[in-house]
Amino acid sequence: MPRSLVLGNGSVLVGLDRSAEVRDFYFPYVGLENHVGGHHVHKVGVWVNGRLRWLDDPGWEISVHYAHETFASDIIARNAELEIELRFTDVVYNEKNIFIRKVEVMNRSGERRSARLFFHQQFEIYQSHPSDTAYFDPAHNTIIHYKGERVFLINGRLGDKTFNDFSTGVFEIEGKEGTYKDAEDGVLEKNPIEHGRADSVISFWLDLEPQESGTVYYWLAAAKSLKEANDLNFYALKLTPEHLIKTTRDFWSAWVNKENFTFYGLDDSVVGLFKKSLFLIRAHVGDNGSIIASGDSEMLQYGRDTYSYVWPRDAAISAFALDKAGDFSVGKKFFQFCNDVINDDGYFMHKYRPDKSLGSSWHPWIRDGKPELPIQEDETALVIYALWKHYELSKDIEFIEELYNSLIKKAADFMVRHIHHETGLPKSSYDLWEEKYGTSTFTASATYAALLAAARFAKLLGKTDAESLYLETAERIRGGILEYLYDAETGMFLKLINFKNGERVYDRTIDISSVYGIYKFGVLAPHDERVGRAMKILEEKLLCKTPIGGVPRYVGDIYYRISPDLPGNPWFITTLWYAQYFIEIAKEDKDLKPVREWLSWVARYALPSGILSEQLDPYTGGQVSTAPLTWSHSEFVITVIQYLEKLEELGICKSCYHTR
Repeated sequence: MPRSLVLGNGSVLVGLDRSAEVRDFYFPYVGLENHVGGHHVHKVGVWVNGRLRWLDDPGWEISVHYAHETFASDIIARNAELEIELRFTDVVYNEKNIFIRKVEVMNRSGERRSARLFFHQQFEIYQSHPSDTAYFDPAHNTIIHYKGERVFLINGRLGDKTFNDFSTGVFEIEGKEGTYKDAEDGVLEKNPIEHGRADSVISFWLDLEPQESGTVYYWLAAAKSLKEANDLNFYALKLTPEHLIKTTRDFWSAWVNKENFTFYGLDDSVVGLFKKSLFLIRAHVGDNGSIIASGDSEMLQYGRDTYSYVWPRDAAISAFALDKAGDFSVGKKFFQFCNDVINDDGYFMHKYRPDKSLGSSWHPWIRDGKPELPIQEDETALVIYALWKHYELSKDIEFIEELYNSLIKKAADFMVRHIHHETGLPKSSYDLWEEKYGTSTFTASATYAALLAAARFAKLLGKTDAESLYLETAERIRGGILEYLYDAETGMFLKLINFKNGERVYDRTIDISSVYGIYKFGVLAPHDERVGRAMKILEEKLLCKTPIGGVPRYVGDIYYRISPDLPGNPWFITTLWYAQYFIEIAKEDKDLKPVREWLSWVARYALPSGILSEQLDPYTGGQVSTAPLTWSHSEFVITVIQYLEKLEELGICKSCYHTR
């Protein structure tokens, strides 16, 4: 079940499912230490007239959305059997680690009734069950879950009163399903403490006249000590949860609207998704500069791992998207993160955990009996490329000087050394899809652009010898791409080339990243006839020929493939790359019609909340694989802004894009 909504503040990341129940709760790093784990849940339920219905019961009709132009939920849950309506406003407070749920409970019946609202908590603290403790604290009227330096405090208010009932217990051991079963009769047993697989439930009792509503506030504070947790609780009580919700909404509303873009020609669904995408990218950014690919832990249920890592490539693209949208602070922290984790020899590893430690990998350190670097060189290149784009917008020369020797020069010198001398191309590494080993057109093109960026940095700082070296190497790479990675006979840029026993082995798979890398990174201009020819072949052989449409990654892509009769599933990322090509070649407004159509296509297949997954089912349009995927949202933001820039370039809109 992909996440239907996520909220965060840089230290806490919360994921809600389509039942509006908590499935992910990361703390103290965005993407690391999921204390719910995806396979557990924080349930919410209502008891009326002897009947209890949790929100995952099929009797509920639930719509999950973000509130208009702010980083808060707007969720409505209706149950015809109970004649009850719930309306949620959820936030993660932007200043402190407090997750707050405001629930308006409406009695939709024609008679006065008593209703009881239950909140259930299942934790797997430190992602490990042994030694968890849950207890009721009578001194503060709170529920505490803790282990070591992780403490979670639960409290709430109905008017001026705290919760009416509580209990703690165990779940999934000793034949017990969970303490939520204790709520079925509407009354909790008030068990004061439990340890092991510990869970808890609290309830609020409301007396409601016909068509009357009552408002319950619930909050969960995350801390590293009991004192800190209690301090957060006192803070929420003193300022009131309503105040914390309002200030959080106000902050994010101001943040997302600070640039005041003119969205000429774009429909409301596209504009709305643009702003939601900014929130969703920002939710996956950690205070230490980490930017994870996704917090959706559901991936773990279907594979060996999640996407909760910092891939330098994905993160660089996300930092670039936020830079383009006018938020330079994220990019600055991200490049500092990169400065801290780059290998002494000047390259980035496959991926990193949000605490800057090395992430898991499936790339071997040896091939054919010989040591090989387990890297994707485009990740190193794209960090330097994105850093130059960051400088172009921010003009923060002091920051560049600070990073020059430890990041820029180190990475550029590696790219200079990591060259196949016969062809001038980068040596083999894994491609951007993390599957094939060799020298791919995309990686070579990204490396070319990165060395040009490094040369510009060197020029800025008066490093003339380095500037010359980087320029010379970049031109060798460009020459190698055009000589060895372009097939003039077929008109296609090759997926990759390998060198075995002195012979060249070509992979001619049609892959959109190949031609995209050529014009994106300036190897050839978008109007070059070779690019145009390659795009026509791609349109004929790669575009998804179903009513859903869209663009798969490459012909024969089996990752989550729905049908062997198609090249692969359409991805949001690659479809947006295709739209970006039309922006590049547009000469007048009518040429931008396909761009507007593809942007509307993305908005059409987003979840109702605006979340974009990695892929789509080519027959149903249903979302496939992890959701949200930060890279998908980043490419959407980039595409919208490139569209606005093109409008200015064509003189159609004088001031569409203000960040520059």
